Amino acid sequence: MTFPDGFVWGAATASYQIEGAAREDGRGPSIWDTFSRTPGKVFAGHTGDIACDHYHRYADDVALMADLGLASYRFSIAWPRVRPDGTGPVNPKGLDFYDRLTDELLGKGIDPVVTLYHWDLPQTLEDRGGWTNRETAEAFADYAAVVFGRLGDRVGTWTTLNEPWCSAYLGYGSGIHAPGRQDPASALIAAHHLNLAHGLAARTLRSAGARSISITLNPCEVSPLDPANPDDVAAARLIDGVANRIFFDPLLKGEYATDVLEHIARVTDPSFIRDGDTAIIHQPLDVLGINYYTPSYVEAVPGHGGALDYPGSDGIAFRKLPAPVTDMGWPIEPAALTRLLTRIHRDYPGTALMITENGAAYPEGVHDLPRIEYIDGHLRACHDALAAGVDLRGYFAWSLMDNFEWAEGYAKRFGMVHVDYTTQQRVLKDSAKWYREVIRRNGLE
Repeated sequence: MTFPDGFVWGAATASYQIEGAAREDGRGPSIWDTFSRTPGKVFAGHTGDIACDHYHRYADDVALMADLGLASYRFSIAWPRVRPDGTGPVNPKGLDFYDRLTDELLGKGIDPVVTLYHWDLPQTLEDRGGWTNRETAEAFADYAAVVFGRLGDRVGTWTTLNEPWCSAYLGYGSGIHAPGRQDPASALIAAHHLNLAHGLAARTLRSAGARSISITLNPCEVSPLDPANPDDVAAARLIDGVANRIFFDPLLKGEYATDVLEHIARVTDPSFIRDGDTAIIHQPLDVLGINYYTPSYVEAVPGHGGALDYPGSDGIAFRKLPAPVTDMGWPIEPAALTRLLTRIHRDYPGTALMITENGAAYPEGVHDLPRIEYIDGHLRACHDALAAGVDLRGYFAWSLMDNFEWAEGYAKRFGMVHVDYTTQQRVLKDSAKWYREVIRRNGLE
């Protein structure tokens, strides 16, 4: 099972999850520094203060990537490392780190793919309203220009945001992620301002000469529990609107769908969406990143309270079909990835796609056959999508190494490289060795 020539094989990480050095070289506090220190928010009180100590061990980590044969490495920039208070003076030492990392990658023949925001908002911006404040979107574009000014001569692909659904709905809706707010109106306002931040930053990057601009979404592959039940079908349509089309449509069509606007108006005053905003959001995209882990099934249940991370989902319950699950309790269904990719290809024709995250958490250990089976199944799903005509350009495994898994702390391990958090020793898991052979063959046996 061979993949097309030029198919990009990579792996991904995120700044707060691996870097550590939380108080070194002028880095300011992020919302995750604050959140992880709030009692009861993160498993066992874990923080990203040290994480994988990648800030000091990046050269060894890049050597591991080269050993695996990665063509590309997707990493994120820590906004508070570059601009500690979000909008004020630039911290040269913060940029110096990403300068060194970029040169180290290029020296090993690995293409750097930069994500400008993977959830670690400077705390000072959150103190002024965070993503519910329109000014945060404007500050993000300014920050993007600063980073491009240092790395733009060597980095080809620029991803603005990672999973704005999580930033908006988990951060401001359910509160299980930083900054930990629980308000459906704030979640929807944040979603729009994240969309706006992408548009402003994409416009800034393009005018500065960026060659390839992207955003990474984590669309919900949502299906009605009973496709023959019109109430379940309507429930799936509503969730698709608040989870997917609220991002897809302004990004790729330059508009919010009528039913999505009506849904927003049922939850809060939609005046935060200003005239001209969707034109700003609708910037040309060179590739759309897709993160996928598990499908969703919904059922219409009158009186059900809904889910806080889907604002306005009262009367809808999420259900799990019988299936094997990962250590996160997420059902495994590779065919759902094929359905998702072909749906995007159908509804948004001409959009080039990249799998920017896909992987699974399993218990500690280097002999991780279940992870191999998970990735193998999802690569076959990608191959099926390619056969159906989807313009899929590459695959980034999540994650290169075990790391700080947000509210789960260090209790969940997604890495293909095992990390001993006491000694910081790295050991290739069986999945890493297997993935090295996949890359070498450009396909599966």
